[in-house]
Amino acid sequence: MTTEPRTRRASDCLTQLTRAARRYTDRTERRDRNKAVLATAGVLYADDPERVGKRLARLGADWSLARAIERAPSAPAATASSTLSLPPDRFGRELLGLERLIGRTDLTPVAFLEEGVLAARPVGRVTVGGPGGGHGTGFLVSPALLLTNHHVLGDQEEAARGEVAFAFQDGVGGGPLVPAVFGLEPRRFFVTDERLDFSLVAVAPHGTRGEALSSYGRLTLSAAQGKVVIGESVTVVHHPRGEPKQLALRDNRVVDVLDDFLHYESDTQPGSSGAPVFNDQWEVVALHHSVVPRTDEQGRPLSVDGTVRQPDMGEARLAWKANEGVRISRVLRALHAMSPGGETARLRDEVFTGGPSAPAVPAVSVVPAAPPGSAPPAPTAADGAAADGARAARGADGTTGLTVPLWVTVGVGPSGYAATVVGADGAPPVSAPPPPPTPLAPPVGPPPAAPGAGAAATAPSGTASAAGRDVTAALVSLRLAQDRPYYDRTADRAAREAYYAGVGDLNGDALRRALTGLLERTHAPRPRYQPIRLVYPWVDLHQDGRLHGVYSGRDFAPEEFIRADAAVAEGRLTRVRELLLHESTAGPAEFEAEFDALEEAMPFNCEHVVPQSWFAKQEPMRGDLHHLFACEAGCNSFRGNFPYIDFPEVREAVRDACGRREDEGFEPEQGRGTVARATLYFLLRYPGLVGDAPREFPPERLPTLLTWHDSEPVSEYEQHRNAAAAEIQGNRNPLIDHPGWSGRIDFTGVWHT
Repeated sequence: MTTEPRTRRASDCLTQLTRAARRYTDRTERRDRNKAVLATAGVLYADDPERVGKRLARLGADWSLARAIERAPSAPAATASSTLSLPPDRFGRELLGLERLIGRTDLTPVAFLEEGVLAARPVGRVTVGGPGGGHGTGFLVSPALLLTNHHVLGDQEEAARGEVAFAFQDGVGGGPLVPAVFGLEPRRFFVTDERLDFSLVAVAPHGTRGEALSSYGRLTLSAAQGKVVIGESVTVVHHPRGEPKQLALRDNRVVDVLDDFLHYESDTQPGSSGAPVFNDQWEVVALHHSVVPRTDEQGRPLSVDGTVRQPDMGEARLAWKANEGVRISRVLRALHAMSPGGETARLRDEVFTGGPSAPAVPAVSVVPAAPPGSAPPAPTAADGAAADGARAARGADGTTGLTVPLWVTVGVGPSGYAATVVGADGAPPVSAPPPPPTPLAPPVGPPPAAPGAGAAATAPSGTASAAGRDVTAALVSLRLAQDRPYYDRTADRAAREAYYAGVGDLNGDALRRALTGLLERTHAPRPRYQPIRLVYPWVDLHQDGRLHGVYSGRDFAPEEFIRADAAVAEGRLTRVRELLLHESTAGPAEFEAEFDALEEAMPFNCEHVVPQSWFAKQEPMRGDLHHLFACEAGCNSFRGNFPYIDFPEVREAVRDACGRREDEGFEPEQGRGTVARATLYFLLRYPGLVGDAPREFPPERLPTLLTWHDSEPVSEYEQHRNAAAAEIQGNRNPLIDHPGWSGRIDFTGVWHT
């Protein structure tokens, strides 16, 4: 706040400062570690791998593509153009955003500025009149509610003396615009949380001069993880010290992520109380609430002259060293936990429902508000509202989308079971808002992209568009693979020695346990099953740049597999829609059968050398790259879920180009050593998972795997696969790195008992 007399507000502000300083001090060791990793390794490695994976996913990327870009030659200079040697038709804003995240370029699309103009519209200056009054920042998060700090609006009485002014800023020509002032209506809605330092209050639907609150839109909040990671730059739009609206454009870097807060540092000015903190996609990631002050030995905040700060000192005299924001997902979780009723519940629920953000405005001109006393302007098409309740908005890609009152989101959980609805960040909802209504027919496109939701967070227009993005990303990875060394023997030797440095000279069950622990600890991140992106463009490539069927040895262009995988994804969505529309009784079994039939109908497939039925298609087993291989669908189907076996030459068996099969097992035509080592890895990584059902790999067939392993030496292809998989998911296959260990490991403990 700008003015801080000796009131409750001054006390609250001092409390927040003291708590922020304590949290910052307690995290010194972790924060220093984060900064060291950022300096030596980069943004991809400072945060938790799962969080980074979710961040990449929101950017339309994945670990494979990120690592490919990271290792691609960086030329020309990072500030001149993209650092990737790709043709223009393969380059888009997603790749530019990924390059910027990794730190290879500072470039950003021009649309970033246009979207920023829209994102700034719902941000206003909060003013509290009367004794102890002052200024802060707030922003609209629903058609009627404004979010700010608890220490800005601490109670209903204080909020009743408040107002918010939008467009309190300079126009394009440098002159000030006439702000639109709206009263606050805490009697209609007001909630506050002192610990998380937020307050949510209703705003009058019309301004003092008749302006419509709806013309300023909203910032849609998301509880999803992956909106920002340690090392990223964030932008703050605010009214510092009550001044006209300003922004600190990518001027703060996130240095730590706590359970409820973010810490971000800047070389310039601190943020303003109640301001939104944005990522590069203009998604709100935090509610700015406090600077981290410099303190004395007793933890008391200091002023710029080194004296202990007094409550009546303004912000300008506070000595500060960082900023702290409340994670927006935690604000939403707190709102979820509330149990309001009636009109209060309806207003609360609007925060969680998607809707139009700020209406589109001209990209190069800003029209000042009409002078005082004149009639408010009539609504125009730019307001985005239609009489029937539909609303149009321009998406980040330049297209125009129409949001109508009905929308459906369809989700199918693992193994076809319906996904469980939970609250923000996985917390069970308490009186959570109801889901949006389901229409009689599926929508033909997504809700429009909007500031605050971010381009990457926009719902895909069906699996078809998601599959299209997968194809684009996979082809980019494939193109970048051409510029990478297929296998760097020297680098891999060093990585191998470092990885097993702590294993020691063990044998028997002790060695097996040590390896199992190592494989589990270092399995991070744990990518989900996505062969189109993670297997075909790089991991499973052979020296000739092509994919080879793991059982037949036949070679294929990687693009064939990539496009076939995308076709399966498109077919899945089409069939889901048909089942939802015409088969009202369709359940998990029907969905599974349809999906399996779709995959079998395609010419190519991804083979799990340990069949998915043995682990119920669960992650992380399903997406573990060490046992995923390119395969023709016919070979995949021919093998089925039969365990491997070594048929005697004189034994008759059903033959195929992929191998031989009888009721008791399957013997591949090619790649016996390769699949044996992949299976042995699986047994070490997931002990107790195999052997708990008939037809799974029995212990008495272990000699078959060991024989195949010994008879077919590790190839450069497998060494490449091992290094590429480790690059993405962290762990390695010990039987590839140390083939001789097969005779030293006691595998007895890996089977289900």
